[in-house]
Amino acid sequence: MLARLSIRNFVIVEAVELEFSSGFTVFTGETGAGKSILVDALALVLGERSDASVVKAGADRAEIEAEFSVPDSLALWLSDAELEGDEGVCLLRRTIDATGRSRCWINGRSATLQQLREAGEHLVDIHGQHAHQSLLKPLMQKEMLDTLAGSSVLAGEVSGAYRKWAEARRIRERQEAHREEGESRRGQLEWQVQELSSLSFDPSDWEETLSEQRKLAHAASLVEGTSLAQDVIGESEDSCLARLASIDSRLAVLEAFDPAISPIRSLIDSAQIQLGEALHSLRHYSADLDPERFASLEARIDAVHSIARKYRVKPEELPALLEKSRSELQALQQSTDIEALLDGERAAREHYLSLASKLGKTRREMAKKLSVEVTESMQGLSMAGAAFSVSLEALEEGDAHGLERIEFMVRSHGTEFRPLAKVASGGELSRISLAIQVIGSRGGTVPTLIFDEVDVGIGGGVAEIVGRMLARLGASRQVLCVTHLPQVASQAHHQFSISREKDVSRAKILDDEGRVEEIARMLGGVAITDTTRSHAREMLGFQSSR
Repeated sequence: MLARLSIRNFVIVEAVELEFSSGFTVFTGETGAGKSILVDALALVLGERSDASVVKAGADRAEIEAEFSVPDSLALWLSDAELEGDEGVCLLRRTIDATGRSRCWINGRSATLQQLREAGEHLVDIHGQHAHQSLLKPLMQKEMLDTLAGSSVLAGEVSGAYRKWAEARRIRERQEAHREEGESRRGQLEWQVQELSSLSFDPSDWEETLSEQRKLAHAASLVEGTSLAQDVIGESEDSCLARLASIDSRLAVLEAFDPAISPIRSLIDSAQIQLGEALHSLRHYSADLDPERFASLEARIDAVHSIARKYRVKPEELPALLEKSRSELQALQQSTDIEALLDGERAAREHYLSLASKLGKTRREMAKKLSVEVTESMQGLSMAGAAFSVSLEALEEGDAHGLERIEFMVRSHGTEFRPLAKVASGGELSRISLAIQVIGSRGGTVPTLIFDEVDVGIGGGVAEIVGRMLARLGASRQVLCVTHLPQVASQAHHQFSISREKDVSRAKILDDEGRVEEIARMLGGVAITDTTRSHAREMLGFQSSR
């Protein structure tokens, strides 16, 4: 459940912090006050993509923070992702700066946008104000049916199995049509794989090889310079060490005449020791300047660059090219036998048909259930005599979406079923969409449901029924709803008023008297009269008596 939402410098919101309770909560206010902005902010902290345009003018960054109680499914996910926080609490936070750069946190730990999305899937389900428009698209109808049936994962498996079957068929057909071409390509790939394999290129060693080559490229100058230094220090008859030894011998004689010579000799001894260490280091350094090693590195680098140029890739991309070539070669080697290819194609087809048949069964079961429940809801939404049906038309040959074409159908009293897109008005679409969303939400596990102006296109008694539907849903789930209808708002357990003053959006929770004033405003506009207040109290009193 959403417990708290904090928003700063987001669009027209300067700073707002809201605390939420369970049940059915509505957001109301004048058009343009920023009601849906709250939903947009919540969507962002749940992983929605965004850019710098959401940052309030004049601000450095927008910041959204949401605190949730943790359902069991999220607790397990947080544990696996090592993002646990205080027991029973999940804190999501996101900032977007004026350049569009986004940062995310889960329970105080840095997180990715994908992790925010995954966490959000366990917490909130948002139904947008344009959901009824998506009902007109067959693909969205299919996805909605699969979601309600709990078959989204299975549908993905069907799609994957179909792609594998189609790929097996494509390879077999290509092999039949281009057998000779395939042999030529196989020979080319065999040579390519052999050449790339013999190179034994390791990207992790490449930078080190280049660095060593750059160092050894100056080997001649380094050898000459270090050799001269060794001669001067200690490897010639007239070297520094030889001269210092001679001086030390003479000073040893003089030390007998004057003890003050002793510290001078100590300094000379120190100089001899340091020069000796320098000579040792120079000898060790010179030993590493191996001309043969340089030649070997040059040859290695030339070979890598030559092959990379040949295949028009960067050196770092050679391992990926090798893997791709091996995969293609393996496919060609396995596909040289047409019968073997046919066997593989048949197996892929059977696997697809098995999964698609299983998916079709779940779809038919859910289609029957959804048709009955939506039809029942339509009767209560002033669509008496109308009916809803999910049509599953068998395809001659399946596709990536399964073995049937799915289409939502509707009929008015005394007419035949026709596609939803062809017969439903905007108001009817809104009601049907809302019925499907509410029915679908009943069987879900996400603790918080958000409806963003899904009541667009309805009014009057229908709006009151919609409010009751949402209130009943709020008995078992947390329901948040942005609405402009007093009939819906009056059914809520809690109400926030959103207002806009000097281009800044503000929100406040309403007490009983505040709700009366807000419902009266929604009923009567700017001029609130005693009559509208009385009507508002009556509506709220009806709500409280249920």
